Amino acid sequence: MVSPADFLNASILIVDDQEANVQLLEEMLREAGYRCVTSTMDPHAVYALHRDNHYDLILLDLQMPGMDGFQVMEGLKEIETDGYLPILVITAQPGHMLRALTAGAKDFISKPFNMMEAKTRIHNMLEVRLLYKQLEDHSREMELLALHDALTGLPNRRLLMERLSLAIAHARRNKRTMAVMYLDLDGFKLLNDTLGHDAGDTLLNSVAARLVAAVRQEDTVARLGGDEFVIALWEISHADDVGYLVSKVMQSLSQPYRIQDRDVSMTASVGVSIYPTHGENVDTLMKSADLALYEAKRAGKNDYSIATGSQAVGKGGLLT
Repeated sequence: MVSPADFLNASILIVDDQEANVQLLEEMLREAGYRCVTSTMDPHAVYALHRDNHYDLILLDLQMPGMDGFQVMEGLKEIETDGYLPILVITAQPGHMLRALTAGAKDFISKPFNMMEAKTRIHNMLEVRLLYKQLEDHSREMELLALHDALTGLPNRRLLMERLSLAIAHARRNKRTMAVMYLDLDGFKLLNDTLGHDAGDTLLNSVAARLVAAVRQEDTVARLGGDEFVIALWEISHADDVGYLVSKVMQSLSQPYRIQDRDVSMTASVGVSIYPTHGENVDTLMKSADLALYEAKRAGKNDYSIATGSQAVGKGGLLT
Protein backbone atom coordinates (compact mmCIF):
# COMPACT_ATOMS: atom_id res chain seq x y z
CA MET A 1 0.00 0.00 0.00
CA VAL A 2 1.03 3.59 -0.65
CA SER A 3 1.36 5.60 2.56
CA PRO A 4 0.47 9.32 2.94
CA ALA A 5 4.18 10.06 3.29
CA ASP A 6 4.84 8.33 -0.04
CA PHE A 7 2.39 10.70 -1.73
CA LEU A 8 3.81 13.85 -0.16
CA ASN A 9 7.40 12.83 -0.92
CA ALA A 10 6.66 11.96 -4.55
CA SER A 11 8.76 13.93 -7.03
CA ILE A 12 6.78 16.15 -9.40
CA LEU A 13 7.96 18.22 -12.38
CA ILE A 14 5.88 21.09 -13.81
CA VAL A 15 6.54 21.94 -17.48
CA ASP A 16 4.83 25.09 -18.77
CA ASP A 17 6.09 28.10 -20.75
CA GLN A 18 3.73 30.46 -18.89
CA GLU A 19 5.12 31.69 -15.57
CA ALA A 20 1.63 32.36 -14.20
CA ASN A 21 0.60 28.74 -14.80
CA VAL A 22 3.78 27.46 -13.17
CA GLN A 23 3.20 29.62 -10.09
CA LEU A 24 -0.45 28.55 -9.87
CA LEU A 25 0.44 24.83 -10.02
CA GLU A 26 3.33 25.22 -7.55
CA GLU A 27 1.07 26.99 -5.06
CA MET A 28 -1.67 24.36 -5.46
CA LEU A 29 0.80 21.50 -4.88
CA ARG A 30 2.43 23.20 -1.88
CA GLU A 31 -0.96 23.77 -0.28
CA ALA A 32 -1.76 20.08 -0.82
CA GLY A 33 1.43 19.21 1.09
CA TYR A 34 3.67 17.95 -1.74
CA ARG A 35 7.31 18.50 -0.79
CA CYS A 36 9.32 17.65 -3.91
CA VAL A 37 8.09 19.95 -6.66
CA THR A 38 10.33 21.20 -9.48
CA SER A 39 9.43 23.32 -12.48
CA THR A 40 10.86 24.42 -15.81
CA MET A 41 9.66 26.74 -18.54
CA ASP A 42 12.07 25.19 -21.06
CA PRO A 43 10.64 22.06 -22.73
CA HIS A 44 14.09 21.22 -24.11
CA ALA A 45 15.33 20.67 -20.53
CA VAL A 46 12.74 18.02 -19.65
CA TYR A 47 14.64 15.04 -21.07
CA ALA A 48 17.78 15.72 -19.01
CA LEU A 49 15.79 16.56 -15.88
CA HIS A 50 13.79 13.34 -16.01
CA ARG A 51 16.85 11.25 -16.91
CA ASP A 52 18.60 12.53 -13.78
CA ASN A 53 15.63 12.56 -11.40
CA HIS A 54 13.07 10.01 -12.66
CA TYR A 55 10.03 12.01 -11.57
CA ASP A 56 6.96 10.22 -10.27
CA LEU A 57 4.75 12.68 -12.14
CA ILE A 58 5.27 15.25 -14.90
CA LEU A 59 2.62 17.95 -15.38
CA LEU A 60 3.16 18.78 -19.06
CA ASP A 61 1.67 21.67 -21.01
CA LEU A 62 0.98 20.61 -24.58
CA GLN A 63 1.22 23.99 -26.31
CA MET A 64 4.68 25.51 -25.97
CA PRO A 65 6.77 27.41 -28.53
CA GLY A 66 9.78 25.69 -30.06
CA MET A 67 8.91 22.23 -28.74
CA ASP A 68 5.39 21.12 -27.93
CA GLY A 69 4.30 18.54 -25.38
CA PHE A 70 3.96 15.78 -27.98
CA GLN A 71 7.61 16.17 -28.93
CA VAL A 72 8.57 16.11 -25.27
CA MET A 73 6.73 12.81 -24.79
CA GLU A 74 8.50 11.26 -27.78
CA GLY A 75 11.84 12.18 -26.24
CA LEU A 76 10.88 10.77 -22.84
CA LYS A 77 10.05 7.39 -24.39
CA GLU A 78 13.80 6.88 -24.85
CA ILE A 79 14.18 6.95 -21.05
CA GLU A 80 11.01 5.09 -20.09
CA THR A 81 11.86 1.97 -22.08
CA ASP A 82 8.99 0.03 -20.48
CA GLY A 83 6.57 2.43 -22.15
CA TYR A 84 5.15 3.94 -18.95
CA LEU A 85 5.20 7.73 -19.19
CA PRO A 86 4.26 9.35 -15.85
CA ILE A 87 2.70 12.31 -17.65
CA LEU A 88 -0.43 14.26 -16.89
CA VAL A 89 -0.96 16.71 -19.76
CA ILE A 90 -2.36 20.20 -19.41
CA THR A 91 -4.30 21.62 -22.34
CA ALA A 92 -6.98 24.13 -23.26
CA GLN A 93 -7.72 22.22 -26.47
CA PRO A 94 -10.25 19.37 -25.96
CA GLY A 95 -9.23 17.90 -29.32
CA HIS A 96 -5.70 17.31 -28.04
CA MET A 97 -6.77 15.10 -25.15
CA LEU A 98 -7.30 11.87 -27.11
CA ARG A 99 -4.14 12.44 -29.13
CA ALA A 100 -2.17 12.99 -25.91
CA LEU A 101 -3.50 9.80 -24.33
CA THR A 102 -2.67 7.88 -27.51
CA ALA A 103 0.85 9.35 -27.42
CA GLY A 104 1.44 7.90 -23.94
CA ALA A 105 0.06 10.40 -21.44
CA LYS A 106 -1.83 8.80 -18.56
CA ASP A 107 -4.35 11.56 -17.84
CA PHE A 108 -5.09 15.23 -18.51
CA ILE A 109 -6.12 18.49 -16.83
CA SER A 110 -8.19 21.01 -18.75
CA LYS A 111 -7.49 24.72 -18.77
CA PRO A 112 -8.71 26.79 -17.02
CA PHE A 113 -8.00 24.67 -13.94
CA ASN A 114 -10.66 23.35 -11.65
CA MET A 115 -8.52 23.07 -8.51
CA MET A 116 -10.44 20.23 -6.91
CA GLU A 117 -10.43 18.22 -10.14
CA ALA A 118 -6.71 18.90 -10.70
CA LYS A 119 -5.78 17.77 -7.16
CA THR A 120 -7.88 14.61 -7.54
CA ARG A 121 -6.36 13.68 -10.89
CA ILE A 122 -2.84 14.30 -9.56
CA HIS A 123 -3.52 12.19 -6.46
CA ASN A 124 -5.05 9.35 -8.47
CA MET A 125 -2.24 9.29 -10.99
CA LEU A 126 0.41 9.35 -8.26
CA GLU A 127 -1.30 6.43 -6.56
CA VAL A 128 -1.09 4.36 -9.75
CA ARG A 129 2.51 5.41 -10.36
CA LEU A 130 3.68 4.66 -6.82
CA LEU A 131 1.91 1.31 -6.78
CA TYR A 132 3.55 0.53 -10.12
CA LYS A 133 6.97 1.37 -8.68
CA GLN A 134 6.30 -0.77 -5.61
CA LEU A 135 5.40 -3.66 -7.90
CA GLU A 136 8.62 -3.16 -9.88
CA ASP A 137 10.67 -3.06 -6.66
CA HIS A 138 8.95 -6.19 -5.40
CA SER A 139 9.58 -7.99 -8.69
CA ARG A 140 13.26 -7.04 -8.62
CA GLU A 141 13.50 -8.18 -5.01
CA MET A 142 11.88 -11.51 -5.85
CA GLU A 143 14.23 -11.97 -8.80
CA LEU A 144 17.20 -11.15 -6.57
CA LEU A 145 16.06 -13.65 -3.95
CA ALA A 146 15.54 -16.30 -6.62
CA LEU A 147 19.16 -15.97 -7.73
CA HIS A 148 20.98 -15.36 -4.45
CA ASP A 149 21.53 -17.15 -1.18
CA ALA A 150 19.35 -15.65 1.54
CA LEU A 151 22.03 -15.85 4.25
CA THR A 152 25.21 -14.67 2.53
CA GLY A 153 23.85 -12.81 -0.49
CA LEU A 154 26.11 -14.87 -2.76
CA PRO A 155 24.80 -16.31 -6.03
CA ASN A 156 22.89 -19.54 -5.44
CA ARG A 157 22.99 -22.73 -7.49
CA ARG A 158 20.68 -21.38 -10.19
CA LEU A 159 22.78 -18.27 -10.83
CA LEU A 160 25.99 -20.29 -10.54
CA MET A 161 24.83 -22.60 -13.34
CA GLU A 162 24.18 -19.58 -15.55
CA ARG A 163 27.58 -18.06 -14.78
CA LEU A 164 29.34 -21.38 -15.38
CA SER A 165 27.63 -21.74 -18.74
CA LEU A 166 28.82 -18.28 -19.71
CA ALA A 167 32.37 -19.00 -18.54
CA ILE A 168 32.49 -22.26 -20.50
CA ALA A 169 31.11 -20.56 -23.62
CA HIS A 170 33.72 -17.80 -23.26
CA ALA A 171 36.54 -20.35 -22.83
CA ARG A 172 35.34 -22.40 -25.81
CA ARG A 173 35.00 -19.39 -28.07
CA ASN A 174 38.41 -17.98 -27.15
CA LYS A 175 40.17 -21.36 -26.83
CA ARG A 176 41.01 -20.61 -23.21
CA THR A 177 40.81 -22.48 -19.92
CA MET A 178 38.52 -21.98 -16.91
CA ALA A 179 38.09 -23.90 -13.65
CA VAL A 180 35.66 -24.87 -10.92
CA MET A 181 36.60 -24.96 -7.23
CA TYR A 182 34.19 -26.97 -5.04
CA LEU A 183 34.85 -26.57 -1.32
CA ASP A 184 33.33 -27.24 2.05
CA LEU A 185 34.42 -26.43 5.58
CA ASP A 186 36.15 -28.99 7.78
CA GLY A 187 34.35 -29.49 11.08
CA PHE A 188 31.55 -27.00 10.46
CA LYS A 189 28.89 -29.31 11.89
CA LEU A 190 30.81 -29.59 15.17
CA LEU A 191 31.02 -25.80 15.45
CA ASN A 192 27.33 -25.47 14.65
CA ASP A 193 26.41 -28.06 17.28
CA THR A 194 28.75 -26.58 19.90
CA LEU A 195 28.21 -22.83 19.51
CA GLY A 196 24.76 -22.82 17.92
CA HIS A 197 23.26 -21.86 14.58
CA ASP A 198 23.80 -18.12 15.09
CA ALA A 199 27.52 -18.71 15.39
CA GLY A 200 27.38 -20.96 12.35
CA ASP A 201 25.60 -18.29 10.32
CA THR A 202 28.17 -15.69 11.41
CA LEU A 203 30.97 -17.98 10.30
CA LEU A 204 29.34 -18.65 6.93
CA ASN A 205 28.98 -14.94 6.28
CA SER A 206 32.64 -14.40 7.19
CA VAL A 207 33.69 -17.25 4.90
CA ALA A 208 31.63 -15.77 2.06
CA ALA A 209 33.31 -12.37 2.49
CA ARG A 210 36.78 -13.92 2.54
CA LEU A 211 36.11 -15.98 -0.56
CA VAL A 212 34.93 -12.94 -2.51
CA ALA A 213 38.02 -11.00 -1.37
CA ALA A 214 40.36 -13.84 -2.31
CA VAL A 215 39.33 -14.21 -5.95
CA ARG A 216 39.21 -11.87 -8.91
CA GLN A 217 36.30 -9.57 -9.70
CA GLU A 218 35.34 -11.58 -12.77
CA ASP A 219 35.12 -14.86 -10.82
CA THR A 220 31.87 -16.06 -9.23
CA VAL A 221 31.58 -17.24 -5.63
CA ALA A 222 28.37 -19.16 -4.91
CA ARG A 223 26.90 -20.92 -1.91
CA LEU A 224 25.10 -24.17 -2.66
CA GLY A 225 23.79 -24.65 0.87
CA GLY A 226 25.13 -25.66 4.27
CA ASP A 227 28.90 -25.17 4.26
CA GLU A 228 29.34 -25.91 0.55
CA PHE A 229 30.70 -23.20 -1.74
CA VAL A 230 31.69 -23.17 -5.40
CA ILE A 231 34.00 -20.74 -7.18
CA ALA A 232 33.81 -20.41 -10.95
CA LEU A 233 37.17 -19.11 -12.16
CA TRP A 234 36.32 -17.17 -15.31
CA GLU A 235 39.63 -17.76 -17.05
CA ILE A 236 43.07 -19.14 -16.16
CA SER A 237 46.22 -18.92 -18.22
CA HIS A 238 48.14 -21.92 -16.91
CA ALA A 239 47.48 -25.00 -14.80
CA ASP A 240 49.84 -23.62 -12.15
CA ASP A 241 47.47 -20.70 -11.66
CA VAL A 242 44.88 -23.06 -10.19
CA GLY A 243 47.19 -24.26 -7.43
CA TYR A 244 48.10 -20.68 -6.57
CA LEU A 245 44.46 -19.57 -6.42
CA VAL A 246 43.39 -22.58 -4.34
CA SER A 247 46.25 -22.03 -1.90
CA LYS A 248 45.30 -18.36 -1.62
CA VAL A 249 41.69 -19.27 -0.84
CA MET A 250 42.64 -21.92 1.72
CA GLN A 251 45.11 -19.58 3.43
CA SER A 252 42.45 -16.88 3.71
CA LEU A 253 39.89 -19.28 5.19
CA SER A 254 42.35 -20.73 7.72
CA GLN A 255 42.89 -17.41 9.51
CA PRO A 256 41.10 -17.25 12.92
CA TYR A 257 37.50 -15.99 13.07
CA ARG A 258 36.20 -13.87 15.96
CA ILE A 259 32.82 -15.33 16.91
CA GLN A 260 30.96 -14.78 20.17
CA ASP A 261 34.04 -13.12 21.69
CA ARG A 262 36.30 -16.06 20.99
CA ASP A 263 38.75 -17.04 18.27
CA VAL A 264 37.51 -19.90 16.13
CA SER A 265 39.68 -21.86 13.70
CA MET A 266 38.28 -23.36 10.52
CA THR A 267 39.82 -24.97 7.47
CA ALA A 268 38.44 -26.06 4.12
CA SER A 269 38.85 -28.92 1.69
CA VAL A 270 38.74 -28.14 -2.02
CA GLY A 271 38.18 -30.11 -5.22
CA VAL A 272 39.08 -28.60 -8.58
CA SER A 273 38.10 -29.38 -12.16
CA ILE A 274 39.43 -27.64 -15.25
CA TYR A 275 37.82 -26.99 -18.62
CA PRO A 276 38.26 -28.70 -21.03
CA THR A 277 40.52 -31.31 -19.40
CA HIS A 278 37.93 -32.63 -16.94
CA GLY A 279 34.74 -31.79 -18.79
CA GLU A 280 33.23 -29.55 -21.41
CA ASN A 281 29.86 -28.81 -19.82
CA VAL A 282 28.55 -27.60 -16.47
CA ASP A 283 27.36 -30.97 -15.13
CA THR A 284 30.60 -32.79 -15.91
CA LEU A 285 32.81 -30.08 -14.45
CA MET A 286 30.71 -29.91 -11.27
CA LYS A 287 30.77 -33.71 -10.84
CA SER A 288 34.54 -33.82 -11.44
CA ALA A 289 35.12 -31.08 -8.87
CA ASP A 290 32.83 -32.85 -6.40
CA LEU A 291 34.77 -36.12 -6.80
CA ALA A 292 38.03 -34.25 -6.32
CA LEU A 293 36.61 -32.71 -3.13
CA TYR A 294 35.79 -36.18 -1.85
CA GLU A 295 39.42 -37.19 -2.48
CA ALA A 296 40.66 -34.13 -0.58
CA LYS A 297 38.44 -35.05 2.38
CA ARG A 298 39.56 -38.66 2.24
CA ALA A 299 43.21 -37.60 2.25
CA GLY A 300 42.81 -35.90 5.62
CA LYS A 301 41.01 -32.57 5.00
CA ASN A 302 42.56 -29.10 4.91
CA ASP A 303 43.84 -30.09 1.48
CA TYR A 304 42.91 -29.80 -2.17
CA SER A 305 42.76 -32.22 -5.06
CA ILE A 306 42.69 -31.60 -8.78
CA ALA A 307 40.60 -33.96 -10.86
CA THR A 308 42.07 -36.07 -13.63
CA GLY A 309 40.38 -38.01 -16.38
CA SER A 310 39.52 -40.89 -14.05
CA GLN A 311 40.57 -39.86 -10.54
CA ALA A 312 41.82 -37.00 -8.41
CA VAL A 313 45.42 -36.38 -7.50
CA GLY A 314 46.63 -34.93 -4.24
CA LYS A 315 47.84 -31.44 -3.41
CA GLY A 316 50.29 -30.17 -5.96
CA GLY A 317 49.40 -32.94 -8.42
CA LEU A 318 50.00 -32.47 -12.14
CA LEU A 319 47.31 -32.38 -14.80
CA THR A 320 47.17 -35.33 -17.16
